[in-house]
Amino acid sequence: MAAPGAGEPLDAKNEKAPFAQRIDLTREKLTPAQLHFMRQVQLAQWQKTLSQRRTRNIVTGLGIGALVLAIYGYTFYSVSQEHFLDELEDEAKAARARALARASGP
Repeated sequence: MAAPGAGEPLDAKNEKAPFAQRIDLTREKLTPAQLHFMRQVQLAQWQKTLSQRRTRNIVTGLGIGALVLAIYGYTFYSVSQEHFLDELEDEAKAARARALARASGP
């Protein structure tokens, strides 16, 4: 016999829809057939969402990879734009030239 309210449409008087109860495996003794059936159902649910999760994982991986490559590229671009070491080297050459001019001078 079906549980009362099972299969009946939800109306204003009946505020709760039928819902599966959570089973505590430590308290309830289940037969091996029941455990096997539960594993089969869980596997079927997992396989049902597998393609959706795989797509999301690929999109997330590509997004993270693109971000890493963008940061890497920007770092190389910004380092190639820095000329402060060239300026220091030019100042050092000028200082050596002045020192040589003073040493060989009058």
